[in-house]
Amino acid sequence: MKQSMKKLVAGAALVLGAFGAIAAEPIKIGSVLSVTGPAAFLGDPELKTLQLYVDDINKKGGVIGRPLQLVHYDDGSDANKANGFAKRLIDDDKVDILVGGTTTGSTMSMVPLAEKSGTPFISLAGAVVIIEPVKKHVFKTPHTDRMAAEKVFEDMKKRGITKVALLSETSGFGASGKKETEAVAAKYGITLVANETYGPKDTDMSPQLTKIKGTPGVQAVFVFGLGQGPAIVTKNYKQLGITLPLYQSHGVASDEFLKLAGPAAEGVRLPSPAQLIPTKLPANDPQKPVVTAYENAYKAAYKQDVSTFGGYAYDGLMLAVDAIKRANSTDKSKVRDALEATKGFVATSGTFNMSPTDHMGLDLSAFRMLEVKGGDWVIVQ
Repeated sequence: MKQSMKKLVAGAALVLGAFGAIAAEPIKIGSVLSVTGPAAFLGDPELKTLQLYVDDINKKGGVIGRPLQLVHYDDGSDANKANGFAKRLIDDDKVDILVGGTTTGSTMSMVPLAEKSGTPFISLAGAVVIIEPVKKHVFKTPHTDRMAAEKVFEDMKKRGITKVALLSETSGFGASGKKETEAVAAKYGITLVANETYGPKDTDMSPQLTKIKGTPGVQAVFVFGLGQGPAIVTKNYKQLGITLPLYQSHGVASDEFLKLAGPAAEGVRLPSPAQLIPTKLPANDPQKPVVTAYENAYKAAYKQDVSTFGGYAYDGLMLAVDAIKRANSTDKSKVRDALEATKGFVATSGTFNMSPTDHMGLDLSAFRMLEVKGGDWVIVQ
């Protein structure tokens, strides 16, 4: 064969190969996120993260020779809408896997549909009820509310704190956090001497804090909530002149909390994934390269600070991609089995080790205890 003919054949093969890659059936990633509404500060970075990395993966050739396609809906922070959108993703859009469910409420409304259809579902929400009891097709990336309570109580124990006031939001996340905090307190020698709640739309928590301030023997306050509520509590705390140690949950592990609470946040402690402090991690930390790369890519794309919530979406997508690669298929049962067999997968939330009895796969070491000092986060040693 002449040289020119060889080049022509090779060129034709390349073109056909390119057309084959383009024509390959896309792998559909279905997502229901709270991009608007009260939980938008969670859902917005989640969607941006999924869009950023789906594009990035496609530029690098896709997964098992196929492009990814993100099909997403905004539930407006309404759990009832999430159910309808999940049904549409499964029945009409024919997605291969679900990555989403920003809030616990939205996630739990989607769970029965994922289970019935056998669609692998990786949730981005916090409550332990999502994975306990184990549901065959449901997994999740964020640390649980129970783990957050345990990490906080671990720190309190070191400080000799035994009598604690709990202030929790009445939303799905706060209510579950309250239940789990109550359940593990005794394990750490903690007595809840006060137990108050506030509504997700409340704008002043002074009455509850005044009651807590007057409770005999209280040594610290633990707040369990999402969004602006915990920041309002922090400001009210300062206004009332309460000087007891103040703890928050991982529900506010973002720089947005520092902006909302301002100087009143000084001294606040909370458990957080490593994503919040990439530059402060030791050089030999296995998560450092992952969280640093994610922060750099997100900031370059959106000119915004990263949040741990975007990190949960990154982890969800990467766990899905990893499972599809190991299954070498989008067959739902094979992908489900691969997810359940995930071992040593280093991501922004920690190192995932899943099993038939654990569909999250993180332990307490995945949390770092942080304190606000000089308007910034420092690791509590």
